Amino acid sequence: MPRKNSKPSDAKPSDAKPSDAKPKLLSGGNPQIPKGNGDASVQAYLAAMPGWKHDVGLRLDQLIMQTVPEVQKAVRWNTPFYGTQGNGWFLGFHCATKYIKVAFFKGAALDPLPPVDSKQTDVRYLHLHEADQIGDDLITNWIRQAAEFPGAKLF
Repeated sequence: MPRKNSKPSDAKPSDAKPSDAKPKLLSGGNPQIPKGNGDASVQAYLAAMPGWKHDVGLRLDQLIMQTVPEVQKAVRWNTPFYGTQGNGWFLGFHCATKYIKVAFFKGAALDPLPPVDSKQTDVRYLHLHEADQIGDDLITNWIRQAAEFPGAKLF
């Protein structure tokens, strides 16, 4: 049986009910959050991010929503995804041991390039460490550009 396409145009508010159980943290402190569409799933992920990563995750989410008001959200593979209807997913992030890995799915087209290369030709990363200051102007610029490109179609 084929899996349903999870592109942003399919994203609907999650029917999942909040749980009082604390999510399990996977390697690197990445929260294990059930697959779900909509802001509630992403907020569950953000709430479960450990330590300093929690505040950085909230700030990223806020910058994305301010920059792309029509953004659609989902959680897949224990990662929050952000996209626009008809254009696909443009950004996702997750917790690694010492940083948050922000993936720009068409990052190779951004100017300036996000600093970390990928094995995938189009993808570029930004690694945010605890001592880093989020440069709102630069990150907002990357978010704005990324949302304009056709994004990833994930299944």
